[in-house]
Amino acid sequence: MTEVSSDSFREWIPAGWPARSLAECEAILCAPGARFEYETIPIRGVPTRVWKNAPANLAILARLGRSHGDHTFLIYEDERVSYEAWFRAVSAFPRHLQSLGVQKGDRVALAMRNLPEWPVVFFAAVSIGAICVPLNAWWTGHELAYGLSHSGAKVLVCDGERLDRIQPHRAELPGLAHIIASRRDDLPVGVVALESVIGPSAAWSGLPDQDLPDVELAPDDDATILYTSGTTGNPKGALGTHRNFLTNILSTGYAAARQVLRRGEALPDPARKVLLTVIPLFHATACSATLMGAIAAGHTMIFMYKWDPVRAFQIIEREKVNSTGGVPTIAWQLIEHPERSKYDLSSIEAIGYGGAPSAPELVRKIREVFGALPGNGWGMTETTATVTTHSGEDYLNRPTSCGPPVAVAQLKVLDDAGRELPPGQIGELYAAGPMIVKGYWHNPEATAATFIDGWVRTGDLAWLDEEGFCFIADRAKDIVIRGGENIYSSEVENVLYDHPAVMDAAVVGIPHRTLGEEPAAVVHLTPGQSATEAELQDWVRERLAAFKVPVRILFLPETLPRNANGKILKKDLKALFD
Repeated sequence: MTEVSSDSFREWIPAGWPARSLAECEAILCAPGARFEYETIPIRGVPTRVWKNAPANLAILARLGRSHGDHTFLIYEDERVSYEAWFRAVSAFPRHLQSLGVQKGDRVALAMRNLPEWPVVFFAAVSIGAICVPLNAWWTGHELAYGLSHSGAKVLVCDGERLDRIQPHRAELPGLAHIIASRRDDLPVGVVALESVIGPSAAWSGLPDQDLPDVELAPDDDATILYTSGTTGNPKGALGTHRNFLTNILSTGYAAARQVLRRGEALPDPARKVLLTVIPLFHATACSATLMGAIAAGHTMIFMYKWDPVRAFQIIEREKVNSTGGVPTIAWQLIEHPERSKYDLSSIEAIGYGGAPSAPELVRKIREVFGALPGNGWGMTETTATVTTHSGEDYLNRPTSCGPPVAVAQLKVLDDAGRELPPGQIGELYAAGPMIVKGYWHNPEATAATFIDGWVRTGDLAWLDEEGFCFIADRAKDIVIRGGENIYSSEVENVLYDHPAVMDAAVVGIPHRTLGEEPAAVVHLTPGQSATEAELQDWVRERLAAFKVPVRILFLPETLPRNANGKILKKDLKALFD
């Protein structure tokens, strides 16, 4: 066993832990006939380990969800939706989509905040073989229009806020034949109210008792396009399959069971939990890692109109929430809010997060304040979320790791020459498994460069220890992660360059205690031109989502420092913000 690290929390690790090695846990959990048994099959010509007992497609998962009957599935404000009511809405809406001419392979875009309608639209689309395109609800109208145009969406289902952003761009979208909007009374001509098709959430239980339309679906059929910004150019659409999403169900269960065996305990009977889901469903983490497993297990998911710590305390107390989190920012706000002590938060068992840098101090705080077990993991849009998971004593033992891969995933670290590196050496991280997407929609060049013989080049610099625990050392990609949201520097830089006064620009990440980091910019102005920090921030805000706006902009009298190859020395620029 690897020795307990110096930055671990020895006082919380019981004597004799771990009772079993990772390999011993895998042998027990994945034995023939066991729930987590795996097999190797060819996927796009590459032998790939897959969960043998995973559902074959997302329509089967929806039917499994229905088996939870009258148990509460979704809570939003004062609305409560049972699994049966949700399924009736899911089975009604695809028939409407088919009446609009939606066929297998057509794209149905989904742009709304976390509402009960979101998982209805998602499963309605994928259950008839359409490709659901969840768009970033924080995007501007221009960014949303790009996603709709690039994906070739035939139908858009959105809420009123996204409708307002899209309407000015309708003329740019000749292929968008239908818009269906929810929770909006004053609809423009040509826009249909979602409620006119399936009614409000309170009425879903009264919809017809019927099964989903009969459409043949294979595990590796296309299911989703999730957009992930590239370090250069426009956002790329990661083309996911039914298998990609369904893999997460057993991956999450396997990780939880592995942690129990590591303690030497017997596996418990399945139990329904209450989840406060505060990260957007358009992210792979919430849509894949959280939503899929919740439906399979019959958990209750609670959505918030807008994140607010006090409101979260009230919900946790009232609904006896067992798990929440998403990004480190959420955890810090729950810990440090002055009104926390006024509420009974004893139901919290776990606070998980990922997607942004976090300090080992957060692990300690979660344990001390809530008595809860922290959880972490690693994945990306191109891996449909979960590749590694980290929780419980393993996390307390290695608080700077993102955990070992689940049993069907593989990791390797390569040097610049493509040679695999031994444990302890840093190189670029590659991942493989049934969660890896097919490639990028209509982008063969980027697909060929990123997806190689079943492996995805992650762009992360990492190392593995002797037991296979992964440690992210740095990011090879030019990216800032603000509270879990990816901000690609080049995208912001390109907008700054469009300003007539900007000659040179660079965006870097500067540390932020709860958000992990925030974007900041350094610019050199064109001789004879002038601009203020506020003016450039407004310029970016008009063109990109608000979270991408640099929080600080510094002006240099000379052009930005570069190396011999002409690349801006961003590490030098970061020091300017100290």
